[in-house]
Parts: sequence; C-alpha cells; structure tokens
Amino acid sequence: MRRFRRSYWVALIAVLLAVAAVAVARGAVPLSLAEVLDALEGRGDPTAVAIVRDLRLPRVLLGALVGAGLGASGAVLQGALRNALAEPYLLGVSGGAAVGAVIAFSLGATNDVAVTLAAFVGGVAAVFLALAVSRAGGRGGRADLRTLLIAGVIVGAFANAAIMVALAGAEPNTVRGALWWMMGSAADATWQSVGWLFASVLVAGGALVYWAREIDILSLGEETAASLGVDAERAGKRAFILAALLAAATVSAAGLIGFVGLVVPHIARGMGLRAHRPMVLAAGLIGATLVVAADLAARTVAAPTELPLGAITALLGVPFFLIQLRRVQ
Repeated sequence: MRRFRRSYWVALIAVLLAVAAVAVARGAVPLSLAEVLDALEGRGDPTAVAIVRDLRLPRVLLGALVGAGLGASGAVLQGALRNALAEPYLLGVSGGAAVGAVIAFSLGATNDVAVTLAAFVGGVAAVFLALAVSRAGGRGGRADLRTLLIAGVIVGAFANAAIMVALAGAEPNTVRGALWWMMGSAADATWQSVGWLFASVLVAGGALVYWAREIDILSLGEETAASLGVDAERAGKRAFILAALLAAATVSAAGLIGFVGLVVPHIARGMGLRAHRPMVLAAGLIGATLVVAADLAARTVAAPTELPLGAITALLGVPFFLIQLRRVQ
C-alpha cells in the first residue's frame, strides 16, 4: 500500500509537469523543448525568451493555481456538505465573487489586492446568502443540506443579474472585457497576479489541509460530529469561508471557470482517496492539470481564435454533472 501511494503521487506530479511543459511549448509560435529550456535560462532567441518568460510561463502557472484552488475548494465543499454535486460555481460562491470583482472594476479598481478583496467579500456574502436561503427550508433555523444546491443556483442567478446591472452604464469596451472575463480566461496572466494567487492558495489551501480532519468528521453527519466533540456549525462555516477564499481568488485572477470543483473530487475518489487531507492535495494536483490542459485547448483548438477557458471546462463539466445528478436521484 505504501508503494502504491508513493507511485500515485509521483504519477500525479509527473502528469502535471508533462502537461505544463506541452502548454509552455505549444502556441501561435511553437517551440521545441530545447528552446523552452534555453528560454527559461535566458539564452537563445530573445523573442522565444520573451514568449516563454513573459507570456506562457505565467499563464501556465496561473492556470495551475486556478485549478488547484477550485479542485481543493470542491473537495472540501462536497465533503462538508455531504453532497456529490457541490462545488463553488454551482453553490453561487464564484458568482458572488464575480459580483464583487465586477463592482471593483466598475469603480475603477485595477490593483490586484483590491479586486481580490472585493471578490472575497462577494464570495463570502454568497456563502452566507445561500446558507440563509437553505435555512428557510430547514428545521429549527438550521441549514437544510438537501436544498443548499438549489439555494446556490438561486444565488448564482441573482449574482448574474447584479453583474448585468453593474455593467449597464459601463462603456462598450468595458462591457466586452468584463463579459470575456466572466467566461474565464488566463490570457492576462502576469507575474504579479500569479504571486497573489499563489499566496491565496497557499494560505487558504494550507488551512483546509490543516482542518481536513474536521471535514472528515463533518462528512459523517452532524449528529456523529457532535458525538465526537466537533462543533459542526462552526467547522462548517470555517470550511465554507476558506472555500470561498479559494474560489474568490481564482475568480479575481481568471474570471468564472465552472465545474472544475465538481469533476476533480470525483476523480480523486475514483483513485481510492477517502480521507480529506490527501484528497484536498490530490484534488489540487488534478485540478491544476485539468485547467492547464483546458487552457492549452482554448488557445490552440481554434487558433488563431482563442476560446473562453470557462467554455472548455463547461463542455467537460456539464455532461459530468448530468451523470452525477442521475446517480444521486
């Protein structure tokens, strides 16, 4: 078993590195692996150096961090809610984060810190709004986990309406840019945005790994958690807030990218993972690989036209969602 686990992690890391290498090499200007290595060291053709260092490498790293954040967030939400269909996009977290970010953009904010903070506030607000809606269908003022997914869909629809209102008086170029951003894209990746997203994923993801044992207990049910001395409500809120931070950070960096948090935890569980500490880590690696591969497809499938990254992940995620929805019924 120990040997299997070691080979399992090695395989996940190896696949991620391989996909990332292909993503750096492929594009409008294809590069060989030797040219990529030379460019990373600052040698060779100056154009190749600029393409690798300033364009493709930050884009690949941003995509990997977005996937890691969404994968880990989805794994935590599915465990804490005991709902195989839970994920940031479907629970309205991403939509709420998008509202905060769009409002910040419409007010003229261009600083990554301000946009990330606004997105985080929107994501957390969406979490508590979804919880409030689900409490309305629960008993004794407690959130009904069975209706939380529906509540998230309602919050997401409200978020979309709020975004349209916020953009109603904006300039046409601003509206087009915002709509493209809402469909998800890593095209505007910079080393600064990579740095801020890395810090967010490291802090929030590390906290989720640290409290993963509580999520294991939450997945057994509230009564079992109480019998084991865990405050289910407080632990659940902590998990929701940390998941919201991860989702908000990804939204502020690359826009709305849905269904990654839905698909990735199922892949991790299909590989035999059940405890949430290794599952969060594995979901991060799988999510990073998935988004980097999707971004590569987005900029190469219909080249020179670039497809929205969120559209690629939705094409993969929607059929998967329908299959899972049929299974849980």
